[in-house]
Amino acid sequence: MMNKLTVTTYAKEKGGRVSVLFLLFLLAMYELVTAGLPVFAAICLLPLVIVFVVSTFRQSMLIFWILIVVNFFIMWHGMYVPIPLSLPNEMLEILLLVLAIIDVQNSKFERALNLMLLGILLWVALCVLEVLNDTCGIGIDVGAWYTTARSLAFQILYAFLIFSIYISSPQRLHKYMVVWGCLALLSAFWIWKQKYMSLTPKESSWLFGAGSLTHVLQGGTLIRYFSFYNDAANCGIGTASTAVAFLIFGITAKIKKYKYFFLITGLASVWAVFPSGTRTAIVCLAAGIMAYVFLSKSIKIAVPVITVFSIFAFILAFTTIGNGNQQIRRMRSAFDKNDASANVRSINQAAMKKYLAEAPWGIGMAVGFRNVPANNKYTFMATVAPDSEYVFIWIHTGVIGLTVFIISTIIMVFGACRIVFFVLKSPSLRGIGAGFCCAMISQQLGGYGNQVLMQFPNCLIFYGGLAIVYVLPYLEKDWIVYEEEQLALEAEKKRLKLAKKEAKRV
Repeated sequence: MMNKLTVTTYAKEKGGRVSVLFLLFLLAMYELVTAGLPVFAAICLLPLVIVFVVSTFRQSMLIFWILIVVNFFIMWHGMYVPIPLSLPNEMLEILLLVLAIIDVQNSKFERALNLMLLGILLWVALCVLEVLNDTCGIGIDVGAWYTTARSLAFQILYAFLIFSIYISSPQRLHKYMVVWGCLALLSAFWIWKQKYMSLTPKESSWLFGAGSLTHVLQGGTLIRYFSFYNDAANCGIGTASTAVAFLIFGITAKIKKYKYFFLITGLASVWAVFPSGTRTAIVCLAAGIMAYVFLSKSIKIAVPVITVFSIFAFILAFTTIGNGNQQIRRMRSAFDKNDASANVRSINQAAMKKYLAEAPWGIGMAVGFRNVPANNKYTFMATVAPDSEYVFIWIHTGVIGLTVFIISTIIMVFGACRIVFFVLKSPSLRGIGAGFCCAMISQQLGGYGNQVLMQFPNCLIFYGGLAIVYVLPYLEKDWIVYEEEQLALEAEKKRLKLAKKEAKRV
């Protein structure tokens, strides 16, 4: 009798939940009998999914940090789990945007109304028009178009909106920089592990299989390492741009613990560029640092930086110093005008130019080697290796699309540089803005030399970083207060440490 009363009382108090769980149990058992184990398992997991979704409403920043980590490892994870690479990122990005719309009163959507949004929308509009492009005469394929458009345009828009909305305080900005720095240090460590310890079985299988032609050179005596990235070019250029950002963060930071952390991260990333064997990365590193010379507005910074990098470039271009090291020899070939790989690219691009003279809108974003017949006029264009992001855009959207992309990029980058140069007053905050701007300039140069600009994890990191620059004027007032508090805490710790030493002496 007591048990019956207890169950009845519990059902009255928790009736809704009990009824839902009981109905789910009945549905799960029914599907187990009629549809089998997979559907049964999916229904059993449904309560966990509901709990996860509900928790995201309370902890939306947790989803943001999950996105940052997932984005960084998605290429490496793709070696082990064959999933559509953009799917986890896109699901998390859309979830974050939905949560921001639901919490519209607290979301900072007005901060997204800037020049960067204008530049992105110009490019997105062009990519949307490309759905009608049937230059190859094989029909319109919306699904195939969306796959390319998502990579070239929509992921940029997602990155911009998410960083504009969720980096809403100095504390979140610093936390993001620290998380990014930790991931960069882990990437540098993983290259060291690959080089001096061992590769995982999957990494080894890829390196000496699909990647052997481009990553195992000089009879197997020179290996190009790739860390968590999909190849060494993506790794080298992404790491070089990361090094640019963190060196600038470190130079300009006032808070010592962050200053040291950023400088260590920057130097570790500089080291990690060389085992990748990516020649373009050296140029990207130098270009990013030279861009900072302009944005710093400081002769004290300009003179030593220009001097160091001029000496470095002179050594690589005009001397044989360090030729005993294979990696340095490979990096030096970036300055060789007669380099064989560079000549092959020039020949391919000359052929592309003839085809694209008759296709100003490109061959279409839905076109690839899988769906162009062998006898099609543009088969060569669909199958030739583009070798760079800009050439890929040129092939698929033509001179019109390439022009729009370049204009959009100029609008985005120069708008951000204007904020750093003219708007921001705090030297340390200006350094953060300059770091993100120079990293993007470095990355764009990498996109000119290799197909890395829209690859994971680069797109979210560097376009998201540029979006942060547009948010910095809104954060500056709070940033100054936050920085003063951190410096005061630092000074107090130093004072207590000195007092403790004095007490010991007595």
